[in-house]
Amino acid sequence: MRPDNLTASTDFILLGLFSASHSSLVSFSFLVGVFIVTLTENMLMILLIHRDPCLHTPMYFLLSHLSFMDIMHISNIVPKVIADFLSGSRAISFAGCGTQLFLSLLMLGSECLLLAAMSCDRYVTICHPLRYLVLVSERVSVLLAAGCWLVGTLNATIHTGLVLHFPYCSSRVIDHYFCELPALVKLSCADTSRYERGVDVNAIIFLLIPLSMICASYVQILLTVLQMKSSEARKKAFSTCSFHMVVVLMYYGPFMFTYMRPKSYHTPGQDKLLAIFYTIVTPTLNPIIYSFRNKDVLTAMKNLLRSSFLYKK
Repeated sequence: MRPDNLTASTDFILLGLFSASHSSLVSFSFLVGVFIVTLTENMLMILLIHRDPCLHTPMYFLLSHLSFMDIMHISNIVPKVIADFLSGSRAISFAGCGTQLFLSLLMLGSECLLLAAMSCDRYVTICHPLRYLVLVSERVSVLLAAGCWLVGTLNATIHTGLVLHFPYCSSRVIDHYFCELPALVKLSCADTSRYERGVDVNAIIFLLIPLSMICASYVQILLTVLQMKSSEARKKAFSTCSFHMVVVLMYYGPFMFTYMRPKSYHTPGQDKLLAIFYTIVTPTLNPIIYSFRNKDVLTAMKNLLRSSFLYKK
């Protein structure tokens, strides 16, 4: 059945990522593998932080929230893509689309703020180590995480409510693999210019300001690192910072390019490609870059494997 024949109902039609071809089957298999790996590594990260007392610090507390957000984000989108490919049905209910939009906005907004909070934590750790326990206490880290979730929830609630109240007069076919805000706004037959200006202001709050904080933090970190006497310490710090900045730019760059353009400039293929970075790629890379290259995390993993092996014996 053609998508155009299905738009009489209140359901939306997601055209998805894949077509019925051999190359699509290979891409689909790769996506399933990435999804499993992402869930495994993020759940392992949360387990390690929960079990190992050495990881009960503000930095790893924030990392556990990042892992949980990544699990929620990819689980909100990829299972639907998998189910649609296997079943051949591309319909998504109005309520299902609204839920997917809300969770997507919640995770995107909360993670933007959390990444900024994590960069500030690293700044205090490296640039003001003697004042770390005073400036970033357990209470402060809990408030930071709670603030990210709260602000993200408020933002997602407002935007979801506004977008779902737009009239969709003709086609309900979404040329995307999930219900993303720009795709839905483009589909509306109402004048959304005022709303788009609001989205631009929102993007400054959730994208430009956090990204500026992250860049400022890393500049200060690098200036402090340059003053270190040990060349090995400088090399390690540069390596860590460069990896972190690559992941941050891979997340914020496509996100900004998607949400800060007028709807007339959006093309389906471009939007899908950009969305892959912040919905699939970065949730997969975050645990590797932020955690598994860390000696404390690797030690905690060895302890977990050792204790599991001894328990089985």
